Amino acid sequence: MKRILMMLLVNFAIIAVLSVTWNILDSMFGLSQMIEQSFGIPGRFGYVAMFSLVLGFGGAFVSLLMSKGMAKRGMGVFVIEQPSNEDERWLVETVHRQARQAGIGMPEVGIFESPQPNAFATGANKNNALVAVSTGLLNSMTHDEVEAVLGHEVSHVANGDMVTQTLLQGVLNTFVMFFARVIGFIVDRALSSNDDEESGGFGIGYFIASMVAEIFLGFLATAVVMWYSRRREFFADAGGASLAGKQKMISALRALQHSDPHDLPGEMAAFGINGGVGGGLRKIFLTHPPLEERIEALERS
Repeated sequence: MKRILMMLLVNFAIIAVLSVTWNILDSMFGLSQMIEQSFGIPGRFGYVAMFSLVLGFGGAFVSLLMSKGMAKRGMGVFVIEQPSNEDERWLVETVHRQARQAGIGMPEVGIFESPQPNAFATGANKNNALVAVSTGLLNSMTHDEVEAVLGHEVSHVANGDMVTQTLLQGVLNTFVMFFARVIGFIVDRALSSNDDEESGGFGIGYFIASMVAEIFLGFLATAVVMWYSRRREFFADAGGASLAGKQKMISALRALQHSDPHDLPGEMAAFGINGGVGGGLRKIFLTHPPLEERIEALERS
């Protein structure tokens, strides 16, 4: 939580500095008037910018804060509070040991029912996370391979990937909402009569163009988030190799090559061990790079 608060304070400090700087320059050079005369964008879009900022970051952080509870309910995760058998005890002890190595608080450890081998990590901060594995993964992999998968997920937590992705999503949400409305305004003014412009209101063109622009910009923003997600997987693999052993991590990824790819639902897909396959346009929206690329990266390291 401290990390989140610090990042939020830094973000709002930057906004405050930019706002003060803008006001000083505006008073000296009349920038608002120049922009309105050049582009026809009224001063009230400053309020639109703040509205976009609040909703963009607010939605992303609400999703982050609710992620662990939603994962437990959505995936039917059984959290191991008191191990009832040797496998559960080994699972908890392995995550505990890796968490100490990574310098983070002990995550909750859980199991969810799924025939597909997969695992994920989620949580609002690195000292209050959840690491969960599927029954399919436990039944199809050796202890060494499961250890590597756990190391991969613990590395996601230790690297602060949940918070970083939330910040990136918040920034992109803000830009999408703001620029969609700017585009809507420009299109509306291009289609409106002089009387409509003098009234200062928005016509139907504004709402339609804003909606279309938001969908298009949303696709672009998603592609950026997915690109970051794919890059992050290489770091989590390297972390898993450091915590469990390079050959164990390679062996775990090779084992996944022999199983059907399976995407986890919603935001948990970005923090799973396996994220499916795809080609062409679909490839840019995948949360994970191809397994062969991840194996090659480890072999070269």
